[in-house]
Parts: sequence; C-alpha cells; structure tokens
Amino acid sequence: MKYTSGSNTIPSIKLKIQEQPVNQKILLSGNEAVAQGARAAGVGFASAYPGTPSTEILENIAKLPDIHAQWSPNEKVAFEVGIGASLGGARTIVCMKHVGVNVAADPLMTLAYTGIKGGFVLVSADDPEMHSSQNEQDNRTYAKFAKIPMLEPSDSQECYDFMGEALEISERFDTPVLLRMTTRISHSMTAVNIKEWQAVEVTGFEKDIDKYVMMPNFARPRHQVILKRLERLQKFSEETSLNRIEWGDKKIGVISSGVSYQHAREAFPEASFFKLGFSYPMPLKKIAGFTDKVEKLIVVEELEPFIEDALKNVGIPCEGKKYFPIYGELNPSLAEKGFMEAGFLTAIPDDGAEPVEVLPRPPVLCPGCSHRSVFYALKRMGAHVFGDIGCYTMAALPPLEALHACVCMGASIGMATGISQVQGSKRPVFAVIGDSTFLHSGITGVLDAVYNKANVTILILDNRITAMTGGQQHPATGKTLMGEDTKAVDFVALTKALGVEYVEEFDPYDYPKTQEILKSATKREGVKILITTRPCMLFPGKIKDESYRILAADCNGCGVCFKIGCPAISKSGDVTDKNLAVPVIDETLCTGCDLCAEICPVDCIFPVSELQKGEEVTS
Repeated sequence: MKYTSGSNTIPSIKLKIQEQPVNQKILLSGNEAVAQGARAAGVGFASAYPGTPSTEILENIAKLPDIHAQWSPNEKVAFEVGIGASLGGARTIVCMKHVGVNVAADPLMTLAYTGIKGGFVLVSADDPEMHSSQNEQDNRTYAKFAKIPMLEPSDSQECYDFMGEALEISERFDTPVLLRMTTRISHSMTAVNIKEWQAVEVTGFEKDIDKYVMMPNFARPRHQVILKRLERLQKFSEETSLNRIEWGDKKIGVISSGVSYQHAREAFPEASFFKLGFSYPMPLKKIAGFTDKVEKLIVVEELEPFIEDALKNVGIPCEGKKYFPIYGELNPSLAEKGFMEAGFLTAIPDDGAEPVEVLPRPPVLCPGCSHRSVFYALKRMGAHVFGDIGCYTMAALPPLEALHACVCMGASIGMATGISQVQGSKRPVFAVIGDSTFLHSGITGVLDAVYNKANVTILILDNRITAMTGGQQHPATGKTLMGEDTKAVDFVALTKALGVEYVEEFDPYDYPKTQEILKSATKREGVKILITTRPCMLFPGKIKDESYRILAADCNGCGVCFKIGCPAISKSGDVTDKNLAVPVIDETLCTGCDLCAEICPVDCIFPVSELQKGEEVTS
C-alpha cells in the first residue's frame, strides 16, 4: 500500500466577510438571495444541517457580518437551537431540505403552539424529481398540518424580499413561518435589487410559563390561540399584495405559485394569472372573485394537488392534475403539454428534429474514494449491507452493487439490528454509515443495538467532512461553519461510551487489512464498530498522489479492475488474444490510491515512476 497523501487534520479556514452591497442590482441564486435577504432584514441567528438543495443558504450567511451562523448535528437540533435564539429575542432563520423537516417536525408542531419572540422563519427546500433525495414529498402540507403561514417565492428577488416579509408576519402574528423553496428556485439565478441592511435589536428572553411551557393544561388554551390566529392569517391572505392578479385572456385563469408560476407563464403568457406568494392560508374569497371573471380555472403546481384540493373543498371549480403530473419536476414543456391537453394551446408541428443521444453520466464514487475498497471487500464477502444517506449510497450501483437497502438518515444501524434480531439473513450483516450521518442520527441506533444485545457490525466511514453536499464541517471535524476551531468528536471514545466493547480503526487504502478486519468482526458476537481513517479526496482540498499505469504486455484482460467502479479506469479499445477488453488508466483522474494494483491478479499495474523507459503501457 503506497498511498500516502492526505493529512488526517483539517486545515484552518478563513471566511471572507462580505461588505454591505447598497443600492445594487446583482445576480443571485435563490439560496444566495435568501441569505442576503436575511441579513437585510436584521436576522441575528441562523442554523441548519446541510442538505441539497438548501445547503448554500447557511454557507452564504456565514460570510455576512453580525449573524451567528452554525451547522447543527441534525435538523431537529438546528430547529431547537433556533427556537432558543428566537425566544431570546433574535430574528432567526432555520434551513433544511424537505426530508429534514420530518426530523424537525416534533419541535415545529409545538412551536406553532408557543409562538415566537424574535421572528422565526423555517426554510424548507423541496426537491421535486429527487435530484439528490430519497423522496419528493411536498412540504406545503406541513404548513396546513402545523397551521402556520407559508410563503413561496418564484425567483431570487422574491426570495430576497420574502425573507423580510416572512419575519414581519412571524412577529406580527406570533408564529413560525414556512418559506417553501424548490430546487429550481434555490439554484437558478435572477437579478436582485439589494437594500440597506437593518440592525434589529436582540430584545432578550421574557418569562411566560403559560405561553412557553407546553404541558397539557397550558397547551390546550394555546391550541385555541392557533385557531384564532389562523382566522387572522386568512384575512391577511385576502388583503396582502403577496397574492396578486395579472389579467390577460379571460378565457382561462391560471392559479399557481413558486417555480410552477414561471413555467406556466412561459408556456401560456396570454392567460390571466392568480399568483400565490402567500400560499397558506389561501385567499379563497379573492380566488373565488378571480374565478368568476374567467371562463375556466386551471391550477398549475408541482407534486401534490395542494392548491387544487383546497379550492375544490370550498366549491371553486378547477382542474389541475387532470393535465399536469403529480410526480416529478414541472418544466415549460410539461406545462405547455398540459395546456394543450386542456384545449387552450394548439400543438406546434413537429420540426423533424431528432433527439440527441448523449453519453450517460451515472453518479459514481470519485477516483481514489476511500469507500471503494470497503464496498469491494463487502461484495467479495457476499455480505448483506444496510446503507445510509451519503456518497457511499452510490455503492448500490453497478459494478459494485454492494449496498442493499437505504431509507433515511441513520436507518442503516436500525435496519441491520432488526434483521439480525430475527435472524433474517444467513450472510454477514453490516450497517454502513458516514461520519456526518452517524452524528446526525446514528448514535441512538448504536445505543439501541447495545441495549438490546444485537449481533451486528457497524462501519463508520469517517472521511472527516460532510462530503456529498459539498464539504461542510460537522462536530467531528474540529471546525465550525464560521471557520473557528472547536472540539472534535472522538468516534472511538464515543462508541465505547455507548457500551460497544469491540471498536477498531483501519486504513481502507490497505485492502488486505480491510478484508481481514471485516471478516474478523463477523466472527465476534455482539455489537462491533469499525471506523475508517482516511479523509475525503475532494474536501477541504483535492488529494492526488502519483498516477498508475497498466503494463500492456502483462494484462490478461481479466477485468477485475473494472469491478471496483473507478472512473479513472476504462476500456482502451484494445483486446487480448482471447478477445478480452484491455483497460487503461486516465492519469488525469487517477489519484494514486493503488486499489486497482492491490487487487490485480497478474500484477500489471504500477506507479508511473516504477515503469522502465520503453515499456509499453495501455493507452
């Protein structure tokens, strides 16, 4: 094992603090606009757990002055810390992706009862089409479920403006506010007019036991407060300019919100539009008045028929999901197709253009990723592997296909424990979880396994970073979001404190040792924890050692090196005398991890420096 690059310490990070951009129009993504809008509105505290498509909000807030920004171990903690900041009198923003709201739902539902002090905004970034998520739930339903107001921006300017609006609504009505984004709004860029930053005083905590202590005798009257507040919010929805009518052809009225509004406008700009910016509670009387003036009402929305159902429930005639899909991401073409099916647009004649086939680009583990050797060894063992959310989930894909179930953050340990408790597998059973995910929701899974005497092997793939979302810090990196040094969690000490007796660290770049330690663990009874010790190849800095080459004369075309799924290894186009494909290593991608050399049965893969001049290599 020759691979030596990659310090196990995280280098110091200095964040460049931005100066105030006054009276400027600048191009911002939706996430950047939310961050700038938070600062402009005087937010004093921001917390989150990284998750696409929401991650960049906190990363950008951390660069702004006078806001304390922090990553929390998970969304529930981020939300609860945000509650504390709000009760302390600071304007607060808490950000997460849509599935993160599931984790934070417990405090969310009760904060709706207690109310707030400093304005409190929950940003939920939904992911229609599941670009980087395990489901495409529609979090608009959370607003109705919790009985809290919801705003939906349609571009970056609205992301910026709605932050201030949401905070004002929060403080006026004593309620948390849901700002619902989607992937296209979070990541697309539009021009934003920047305003002068506000300075909002932190007013301090004021004791109010009846309001803030949610035991039954106090919670019952608070529920009544929610219902009365909802009535006032309903009236506000009817009056606010956040909901507006744009008159056009009155043969068709379109009601929409968020990015769906943009797609509908692009597909059918001549229609009359009712644009919802404040989408819960809905302005039902105003919508009814709009409906009376158009011949037919069409609802254009992504995912669930949230708007459509609300209108039909009060007797407003409309159609939506009859023409537009209930799953996946909407786009202008789908919107146009829906309007055609509804009879309002005529199909454009086919111009005869043929679709262009492009090379497939399936997600893969990076060249040199330390996870690769672990999953290759697990596959060779024939193990049943229960995985988690992270880069390593891609080990489920060909050619590794070595991860067999993945549900949500932290579920790997529980699933592996459950199957072992019922003896549901005759093969070795492993749970595989990353370092950030373990801190997010894996600790209690270990506690459960130890307490209930499970026989399970847990792999913590510690690459020192939250990698899949772009390289964010977490409690085991020793750095905060704002670049400050802090204590780093010791996984060995932590898991032993949870009662695990067998805890071993190993270097995943030492493939023979990796095989040995995995096999050895399965022969032991009880809970076993194995922890890898190599950092991510990309974050915080790219790691690259000497590249490797394949000696053409010695390669027999066995294809073993293809089986690890390294993007640096591909078919050269040459074949052996038995017509077997000969591989080639792309030296611009190769990081020098040497896994391919370790598993090569004919020993034909070498570092470039060890090859003699004139020796023929594959190309």
